[in-house]
Amino acid sequence: MKKRRSFYPVFVVIVFFLFIFLHQTDKLLIGSLQIPISESFGLNGKQWGLINAGALVIGTILYPLWGYLYDRYARAKLLALASFIWGATTWMSSIVRTFPQFLVTRASTGIDDSSYPGLYSLVADYFGPKVRGKVYGVLQIPQPLGYLFGMILALMVAPLLNGKLFGLEGWRAIFIITGALGILMAFLIFFGVKEMPRGKAEPEFEGMQEIGQFRFTWKGVGEVIKKKTMWFVFLQGFAGVFPWNVITYFFVGYLLTERGYDNNAVLFVMGPVILILAMGYFVGGYLGDLLFKFTRKGRIIVSSSGVILGAIFLLLALLTPVEDRTTFFIWMALTALFMPFSSPNVLSTIFDITAPEVRSTAQSVEYFVENSGAALAPILAGIVADASTTQNAILTICISAWVLCFFLYLGALFFIDGDIQALRAQMAERAEQEKARQAA
Repeated sequence: MKKRRSFYPVFVVIVFFLFIFLHQTDKLLIGSLQIPISESFGLNGKQWGLINAGALVIGTILYPLWGYLYDRYARAKLLALASFIWGATTWMSSIVRTFPQFLVTRASTGIDDSSYPGLYSLVADYFGPKVRGKVYGVLQIPQPLGYLFGMILALMVAPLLNGKLFGLEGWRAIFIITGALGILMAFLIFFGVKEMPRGKAEPEFEGMQEIGQFRFTWKGVGEVIKKKTMWFVFLQGFAGVFPWNVITYFFVGYLLTERGYDNNAVLFVMGPVILILAMGYFVGGYLGDLLFKFTRKGRIIVSSSGVILGAIFLLLALLTPVEDRTTFFIWMALTALFMPFSSPNVLSTIFDITAPEVRSTAQSVEYFVENSGAALAPILAGIVADASTTQNAILTICISAWVLCFFLYLGALFFIDGDIQALRAQMAERAEQEKARQAA
């Protein structure tokens, strides 16, 4: 008789999908609220930059701490705590009345921004290596959707709520709502998501009702750092975020100034492109899983294909004449499709080569390196744009970074087989030890 599959892992994915969607909405909508917030506090450009930088710096600093805590303690409960912090800090940002207060409270929202490694690590213990790419692809869809929904809340809903919720300004009312959603998600995760033993979904433990408790050790972290595949993962993470941040901070301005789009035209282009981008996460994860069945190099192959195709299509898009908007849109849609291919596959690769008890820490280190690149990207793009044009800044930085990532992925291809085999051997040894312990 075929064993009936439990729906519960799917329920966990749905809960985490909602968490990421609502959290990204809260995190990213501030960019679309720049004008009303600046008017409330009388901010200049430098002060606005400090507000956005504060949360990024706090989140970057706390990545290693969150990773360590997730590998030592119950991840589901820590995620609930992170969600509560999200809600509480957003609420505080909605009620403060001076710029210094808002700077502090908004920076404090970065505390929970570095909480994702525990989420992905917990999911890895619900789903085995063969399907993780698809699952992570699904869980990364809500990130761009959250950005799009945040734009809608900021540009359409906030003006309607102005003075209608406790007499608050529209942007404060939106923060009250998104903060409340963070609190609700905290309760849902705390009471609805169960902790899973680390390593439970590894194929070597299939069919075993109980497995041993794998404990975090600094030696285990050291073993992760020694893996040569991780060196290339870290390096491509640093370079790979440059295009994302340049496009995020400069592309809308580029459309408005150098390509002559108005606000409606920008929304007409960016709306579909963001939706295609969201689907690219799943498509990339699906293809990574599919190719992984035939070769352990599969995820790296898909990742390298994504960055090089993204570079080609972005180049074709930006070199398209300004008056040919249809062709420009087609090239940008293709760029958006291939851009996210790396994300679910890099995440799956990290978990393909690291032991369950140090996965959150490994991913936290990777995110720490990524955020270091994220902080430099807008500065570098601004320097190039001032010296030339925004188009040249986007082209130069994005194409260079993606080509570099392509060669770094080629380097990872030489070591991925050995690093995966080492983990599989380690898991097989642990499984035999556990079977012997249970038989004794």
